[in-house]
Amino acid sequence: MNLGRARAVPYSDQADGVTGIDKRPVDGPVRVAAPGPKGVAGSGLAGDAVCDLRHHGGDDQAVYAFAREDLDDWEKELGRPLPNGCFGENLTTNGLNVSDALIGERWRIGSEVVLEVTSGRIPCRTFQGHLGERGWVKRFTRKGASGAYLRVIEPGEIRAGDPIEVVFRPAHGVTAAMEFRAVTTERELLPRLLAAGAALHPEALAQARKYVAAQGG
Repeated sequence: MNLGRARAVPYSDQADGVTGIDKRPVDGPVRVAAPGPKGVAGSGLAGDAVCDLRHHGGDDQAVYAFAREDLDDWEKELGRPLPNGCFGENLTTNGLNVSDALIGERWRIGSEVVLEVTSGRIPCRTFQGHLGERGWVKRFTRKGASGAYLRVIEPGEIRAGDPIEVVFRPAHGVTAAMEFRAVTTERELLPRLLAAGAALHPEALAQARKYVAAQGG
């Protein structure tokens, strides 16, 4: 579990130059709850800074999860250590293929919290600046291991090391990675996202509907 503090950096997209992307591990307990609408509210984790409210935070992006196994993969490719939280993730998971989680899939974390997968994560210039890797946005997009954004269904407290149990998996087959590809490089996949229904991130749902309408569907 990782939290970020607002820090002034030269690569932030914000006018004031601050970002909370550099998240660091904490033991907890940390309160997790739905933060409120995007554009107004930030992170779903108490004490976690989200500075660019235009693109980050809000109920449908309350928590970001990324697999430790994918970080290990990137460590080999980049030839450098990548500690938990360095991709801006709140949850660094073990033994869970986060990018292949289904939209609407629900996770119980510890004894109280239930989260629901809404979408993959689209990389930004702040992410690239934070890692200091040239062409990072394109490299991350090409790899397609997007991690997953989640909304809070049942609030509560979590701690580092709490088990994650998948308590519901829908039957539609639309994964976070598919959603990510559909809204970035493979727009022909957009109609397939509609099978995920209201569980899908509202912005992705709107894109899918607009695409289908433009195709005369």
